[in-house]
Amino acid sequence: MPMLRIAPDLDMYYEVDDFTDPWRETKTILLLHGNCESHASWYGWVPHLARHLRVVRADMRGYGASTPMPRDFPWSLDALIDDFVRLMDELRIERFHLVGAKIAGMIARRFAARFPERVLTLTVAGTPPPRYDVGARVPALTAEIEQHGVEHWARRTMTGRLGADFPPAGVEWWIKLMGRTPVSTQICFVRNVHHADITADLPRIQCPTLVITTEGSALGSVAETRAWQEKIPRSTLLVLPGNSYHVAASDAARCAQETLAFIQRNRR
Repeated sequence: MPMLRIAPDLDMYYEVDDFTDPWRETKTILLLHGNCESHASWYGWVPHLARHLRVVRADMRGYGASTPMPRDFPWSLDALIDDFVRLMDELRIERFHLVGAKIAGMIARRFAARFPERVLTLTVAGTPPPRYDVGARVPALTAEIEQHGVEHWARRTMTGRLGADFPPAGVEWWIKLMGRTPVSTQICFVRNVHHADITADLPRIQCPTLVITTEGSALGSVAETRAWQEKIPRSTLLVLPGNSYHVAASDAARCAQETLAFIQRNRR
């Protein structure tokens, strides 16, 4: 298993998919998964990207095969960004394209603002608004997860993520994937995520940026999404049909193809 000791409290699992021509100079793309997911969530993207780019997909701190987090871990966007910076340093990859889905779109936007010299392009797919205030729901969410586990919560909320047209077998696969998240990891995540606010970071993002959403996303209307997207210089909004908010999963092939085309249009 490809595993790196990123910090004293973290062994990070990652995979690299590279099917580019070995005699060509290859750029790298780093894929950041959402809450209660892992590197496996990018299964629909890799076939489209890995022929053209070196694809790095890692399990975020606490998730997948990476080290679980205790309930009192001080989860923050910056702590997670620092983990991924250390990973790319260890892999000796200085500059790269960056993609974030769901809450990782928050991480990715702040990442690009903090490290403009490292991020070539940014794509965020189905991501919350820059101020993600879910504080009022925290007590009920933590109680549900403590009592019933992560899979119960994932099953209850999955329809909104994947939309009305996702196949039932696929819905069940995603429920099981998310349900494998350690309760301690999810408790520390839920207790801290409502503090996230990247509003001030948006105008600091210097790289070309693609924002992908759907017509009926529960994370915000098209108008609401466009309002924060337009605060990012050199950004483009792509609206796909449907009512999922996890568009990176519900429309994986289309999102990957659009991301690759966006990268190719913005080659330096």
